[in-house]
Amino acid sequence: MKNKKEKSNGLEAYYTEIQLDFADKIELFDKIKLEDIKTISGIDLAYWREKGTDYAVCCIVTINYCSKEIVEIKSLTGKIDVPYIPGYLSFRELPLIINTFKMLESNTDLIMFDGNGYLHYRNMGIATHASFYLNKPTIGVAKSYLKINNVDYLMPEDFDGAYTDIIIKDKVHGRVLRTHKGVKPIFVSCGNWITLDTSTNIVLNLIDKDSRQPLPTRLADIETRKQRKIITGI
Repeated sequence: MKNKKEKSNGLEAYYTEIQLDFADKIELFDKIKLEDIKTISGIDLAYWREKGTDYAVCCIVTINYCSKEIVEIKSLTGKIDVPYIPGYLSFRELPLIINTFKMLESNTDLIMFDGNGYLHYRNMGIATHASFYLNKPTIGVAKSYLKINNVDYLMPEDFDGAYTDIIIKDKVHGRVLRTHKGVKPIFVSCGNWITLDTSTNIVLNLIDKDSRQPLPTRLADIETRKQRKIITGI
């Protein structure tokens, strides 16, 4: 019988093959014009463990891009069967995300994830990977930095909208964006079918005075915590 390490290595090799295959299909162009975007969805998951089994609730919050009003909220709870392996989070989260996405009653033009996209070891963070299944342009917005090839980021200047690009092996992987003066930056990267400049503009358009995070993923985060508390009491 294989031990856990052998199983994990086998999964990593299999997952890496899938990621590399998808990576060849990434297209960083604007599939939809900025002026044509009407709705944007934010996706987030919250986890807990019960009797040795991992569970999560996935929430998708869709908002009107112009008015910022909520159009729809959907959530779904499920058992998580795939173990957490750094660099392969999408394989753990995608089944629940896909099933939650199927519940949407309204159309969404673009999807924003609380996580990375192109800023990933193989350019296949959750935002990028998910795009191939959800068939929508995607953006990754992470609260913490994923360090790749030991490359540190340059801190942007201290004013709203200041940014520096994250360049790894002469290729731009993402952007360090300061959304408010005096607060920590966030890390924006393309998912798929969108450019980094458009991603940055969209994120900045969805920042309000209450948070450094864009509204769709912040609302999704709030909703996941709410649903987890309803389910688990914690």
